[in-house]
Amino acid sequence: MTRTLVVSDLHLGASSGADVLRQPAPHAALVDALGGVDRLVLLGDVLELRHGPRRDALAAAQPFFEEVGRALPGREIVVVAGNHDHALVESWLRRRGELPTPVPLGVEQRFPAYEASSMLATLAEWAGPARVSAAYPGLWLREDVYATHGHYLDCHLTVPTLERLGIGMTGRVLRRSEESFSSVDDYEAVLGPVFAWIDAVARQAPTGSTLNGQSTVRIWRALGGDKGGGEPGVPWRTRLLASAFPVAVAALNRAGLGSFRADISGAELRRAGLRAMGEVAARLQLRDAYLIFGHTHRRGPLPDDVQSEWVGPSGARLLNSGCWTYDSYFLSGRPGESPYWPGGAVLVENDGPPRLLRLLDDLEHAELSPAAA
Repeated sequence: MTRTLVVSDLHLGASSGADVLRQPAPHAALVDALGGVDRLVLLGDVLELRHGPRRDALAAAQPFFEEVGRALPGREIVVVAGNHDHALVESWLRRRGELPTPVPLGVEQRFPAYEASSMLATLAEWAGPARVSAAYPGLWLREDVYATHGHYLDCHLTVPTLERLGIGMTGRVLRRSEESFSSVDDYEAVLGPVFAWIDAVARQAPTGSTLNGQSTVRIWRALGGDKGGGEPGVPWRTRLLASAFPVAVAALNRAGLGSFRADISGAELRRAGLRAMGEVAARLQLRDAYLIFGHTHRRGPLPDDVQSEWVGPSGARLLNSGCWTYDSYFLSGRPGESPYWPGGAVLVENDGPPRLLRLLDDLEHAELSPAAA
């Protein structure tokens, strides 16, 4: 039996210290989960390359890759790039763009680590004796199970994050509307310039959480009167700004930057991400496959979720592997209760539905928060 473990959004090297795998208990839990696994898929945002120099993220990642490599001798590690570590495949994409007539991108391209980038080649060296390769923008784990980071969903998102606004502006400049997207090349044409600009900024100086979509969501929700974590009381200035928020959203829509909604509640954030991911699945003709993604950090479907929300218009069955970052804003007081609690993973076997795992639900806040590092 072939067993594949999928984890996403490790964000190794986050300047905030939110990447929990720098801490002993989460690190040990993930390594223990690799027992009996034939393949590990790191489904994007493995490195945090938007918070500052790449050397910092690589230094943070080295212990992780060395230990995982020892846990998987002779077995396979597949790295899929996301939006925060898109540079891991940038060299391969650049060389492809230099060809006289590039072959159109499909939903799965596989290539060696050394062809992806010098950074991924370094990670592969650290991970020996495991075998490291790259896939982009995703890969088929079974004929009915496809995995991708999920950053293409930003093109259809109704939440006005900084990145989504950049996508809207780039689409207008290139005269490419997300309504017409039908291929991987369509998504890359609009997302590539946005990622290149953000990466260039991050190489110049530490950016902290400025370029993090989750931070933008926190700002919008605060303007909507939500402080996160159940804290009551909103300053009058914030209430005043919140009253202007629907007007600002309407202005963005009139400018042609997207089809945004003024509803930025937690429930709407979940629904917006699922609607957008279902739209990607339909446009890339994934039909009724199981579609594993990350990106939004919200694992699921969970037992209390509305199960129909996790089925795309083409019949694709959505699963989100969650994240490995600790963000107190999105967490409740009880460990493991929030769908944003770190430690999510998906196990894919030869047959049967992929299974959502919750590897860190028995850990306490004190073992995961940046203060514990």
